[in-house]
Amino acid sequence: MRLKSLYLLVKQFAWIVVCSGLLAIPARGQSNLSGVIDIHAHMDPDSMPRSIDAIDLAKLAKQRGMRGLVLKNHYESTAALAYIVRKEVPGIEIFGGIDLNRSVGGINPAAIERMVLMKGGWGKVVWMPTFDSENQVRFSKENRPFVSVAKDGQLLPEVEQVIDLVAKHQLTLETGHSSAEEGLLIVREAARIPASSQVTSARWETRCIPMGWPSFSRRCSKRGFRRPISTSCRRLIRQKLWGYSKYSPIRELRP
Repeated sequence: MRLKSLYLLVKQFAWIVVCSGLLAIPARGQSNLSGVIDIHAHMDPDSMPRSIDAIDLAKLAKQRGMRGLVLKNHYESTAALAYIVRKEVPGIEIFGGIDLNRSVGGINPAAIERMVLMKGGWGKVVWMPTFDSENQVRFSKENRPFVSVAKDGQLLPEVEQVIDLVAKHQLTLETGHSSAEEGLLIVREAARIPASSQVTSARWETRCIPMGWPSFSRRCSKRGFRRPISTSCRRLIRQKLWGYSKYSPIRELRP
């Protein structure tokens, strides 16, 4: 009986230690965001439900010591919103971009040219199609129009025009919800243009990349690009910003 009581006591003590450690994680995380830029921040106003608006998010990020945010909307440019947020919340860098879904005309070079002209010049990111991409629509088994980026193993001419504009205006290109094969085509084309050397990729669905995310990441890196950014990295930022997370931690990928 004594051994059993001792065992229960030790077990209870162990749980107290573990729980205390877990409670301490958010506090440490919240104070360790100095210099961080979240390159994929969804917020209100949006046509989809969001938990916080752009101004309040910028204030919170500034309080946590973050360097900046890239505001993202799947269906319209955020360059103008970035200008307003910068005025309302000085002391933090705010950028916008454009996601080439159907609402902006799909793969539409003219929309990018217009974003670049927006006052302030804070539209700095071009996302290839996300929710309207051919890969996303087929994966979701939806019967609706989509935006293609390639055909018969070749990028469409308008996609090449977009990449040229990214290089011309020193923007950042993201592969959106493209398939792994499409993503590698985009990376290969962008590698041809030295000015567009910063390419990132949203790990939107690992199971949509047959070769696996680590393999895809390494293949991009071998082509001279920065390591693709995974959603687990962005979720880690959110964990530290909000103080909690239900997602698995980031894993370092090595060549």
